[in-house]
Amino acid sequence: MSCSERRKEIRRRRARKAKIARLKAQLPKATTSEKVVIAHKLRQITPGADVLIASWELGELDR
Repeated sequence: MSCSERRKEIRRRRARKAKIARLKAQLPKATTSEKVVIAHKLRQITPGADVLIASWELGELDR
């Protein structure tokens, strides 16, 4: 039997949260070009990326 849509969405949310946590852990030792890549990946992962980019102070690098 396949998973319900709710289970699928919960799994997607948890995976997204783990990816965001990994990106945040990489941030302190990242170079400027790596920070641009991190901001780009955030935009691909989540629709709320603008809030995260602003709070992680990556806005001026990404544009």
